[in-house]
Amino acid sequence: MPVLTDVVQTVQGAASLEREELFPIREVARLTGVNPITLRAWERRYGLIQPTRTDSGHRLYSMNDIERIQNILGWIERGVAVSKVGKILAKTAPLQALSHIIPSELVQADYAQWQEQVQAAVSAFDEALLEQIYGQIFSSYPLTVVFQSILLPLWKLLLHRQDAFGQASEWLFLDGFLRSRVLQRLLLARVMQPRRVIVCPLNDQCRELELLVTALFLSSVDSAIQVLALGQPFDELTLVCERIQPQALVLFSNHMPAPELPRRLNRLAMSLDCQLMLAGGASDLAQESLSGSSIGILGSEGTVMRQRLKQFLAGNLDT
Repeated sequence: MPVLTDVVQTVQGAASLEREELFPIREVARLTGVNPITLRAWERRYGLIQPTRTDSGHRLYSMNDIERIQNILGWIERGVAVSKVGKILAKTAPLQALSHIIPSELVQADYAQWQEQVQAAVSAFDEALLEQIYGQIFSSYPLTVVFQSILLPLWKLLLHRQDAFGQASEWLFLDGFLRSRVLQRLLLARVMQPRRVIVCPLNDQCRELELLVTALFLSSVDSAIQVLALGQPFDELTLVCERIQPQALVLFSNHMPAPELPRRLNRLAMSLDCQLMLAGGASDLAQESLSGSSIGILGSEGTVMRQRLKQFLAGNLDT
C-alpha cells in the first residue's frame, strides 16, 4: 500500500484552498450534468457538498465544489453507492492536500509505489487491473500530480527503455490506455461556451499523450478546449483560427526552440484575431527571446499553465 496512508491524520486541516469565482446552481448543473434537485439532495441528505450561501439564501459553488462533484460522479460511475461516497472522499481529501504541503521523500516514495503497481499491470497487459489502479491514484491525488509526478514519468521511462523483448509492447499498451482515458476526460470537461481555446502541437515536437495532457491541464469551466492533431501545418493555423474563431491559440512543444521560432511566432501572432501562447518546455526556454512580444508564455507545469491561461484571457497578465 502507498506509504502516505499511515500519516494522513497528521496533515488534516493543514492546507487551505484559494477562493475562486462562484457559480450559481443552474450554471453548475449545466457544467456538470447534475440537475439542481440532485445537487440539493447531495448537500442535504449526504453532506457531500457545502456551497456558499448569499444573504438571500442562494447557493454559490466554487471551482473546488465543481471538482468535488466530478469526483462524486466518478465514484458513482465506478459503482459506488452515493451514500458511501462521502466516506471515500473524507479519506482521500487529506492525501490530495498532502502532495502540496509535503514535497518530501515520503511523497516520492508514495509516487514510486503507485508507479510499481502501474508497471506490474502493464507488464501483465491487464487492462482491468490498470483501470482499477488508475482510479485509485485519482482518488488520492489531483489531476496535475497524477500525470506530472506519477504516470508521465513512468510513461517516459518505458518510452526510452525498449531494448529488451516485449518492452515496446508494454509502452504501447500504457500509451494507448492513457490516451483513451485523457480523451474521455477532455470530453467530460468540454463545455459549450463561446470562449474557446485551441491547443496545437508545434511542428509535431511532442507525442500525442503529452499534447492531450496539456489540453487537460488547460481545460476549465470557462474554456472549451479543442485539440488539433499532430501533423497540423503551421502555415495553415491562421486559416483554422479564422474558421473556429477561438479566444486563444496555444502552441505546445517540449523541444529546444529553433533560433527562428520568435520570428515565426510574431509573424503568426500578427495574422491572428486571437491571443497566441506557447506552452511546454519550449516556452520556458524561449521566454527570454520572446520577452516584450505579444506571445503569452504559459510554462510547463500544469497548475501554472492553467492559471496563466486564465489570467491572460482575463487580461490580468502581461505577455
